Amino acid sequence: INHTRVTEFIMLGLFDHPHHQGLFFVLFLCIYIVIIMGNSLIIVATVLHPPLHTPMYFFIANLAMVDILCTSSVLPKMMENLMQEKKNISFDGCMTQLFFFTLSAGTELVLLTVMSYDRYVAICHPLRYVNLMSRRICISLAIGVWAVGVFNSLVNTLLVLRLDFCGPNLIQHFFCEFPTTLALSCSSTYLNEIMVYMADICLAMGNFLLTLMSYSFIIITILKIQSSKGKQKAFSTCSSHLLVVTLYYSSIFYTYIRPTSNNTLDNNRMAAIMYTLVTPTLNPLIYSLRNKEVKVAILKIFPFKIGP
Repeated sequence: INHTRVTEFIMLGLFDHPHHQGLFFVLFLCIYIVIIMGNSLIIVATVLHPPLHTPMYFFIANLAMVDILCTSSVLPKMMENLMQEKKNISFDGCMTQLFFFTLSAGTELVLLTVMSYDRYVAICHPLRYVNLMSRRICISLAIGVWAVGVFNSLVNTLLVLRLDFCGPNLIQHFFCEFPTTLALSCSSTYLNEIMVYMADICLAMGNFLLTLMSYSFIIITILKIQSSKGKQKAFSTCSSHLLVVTLYYSSIFYTYIRPTSNNTLDNNRMAAIMYTLVTPTLNPLIYSLRNKEVKVAILKIFPFKIGP
């Protein structure tokens, strides 16, 4: 059958009340600037400050890139729609948003697992750390992390492109995400749903279990340390990462692992705000405020940035 293809989607705004749109625009613009600046600062500090040329900071810089990508895939379009009466996105725009948002979400999951493995090696096998986390291994791990993210997102986005969208075009969200986009298709989304489900199980549950495993070994090792000062020192090397992991997984579990009756639009929006706005804002703060080396690096680099 020759379907007329949908050329654009209409989105529900983030807020049902049209008042204060300008206020929210300013608020989100400020948050966006903070996210871009905070994460860029961490990337610049890691590149320019030699003491930060270690596996841990190399992965933190990758995490900062993922956060910039995640927010940039959602926020600019959302701010544009805040200021418009008709909140629309072109079909191609929606597919692009779908690809980059899914890429950043998948990459962040795998990256957090690799970062917890790095902390596991540092605490449980300190003498073998230099060999187990050599420059070559770190670069290979980073390439692997991004490759998994790109592959997962590409496969799922290409599977959406083969679907027919012929009538309904109201996306029940403030950006294009798989469940809300698939709900509008006129053709069978059975294969898509299986693939998204498999990605959820492999990426979300798989990485969660691996991260849990790393931290179980880390906690066991820390508990074996005799001196309280030694325990504190060991824990302080992974506390920032543990905080970031907890923050990220809580928002994922809050979104997806709930009874369907509670799976309301408002809850979905709340959770989406968590991982598109709150997490990318807090990650650089957690890593810089809780970390002396990053503070030193930023203070050293800043005079060059501000000076004539």
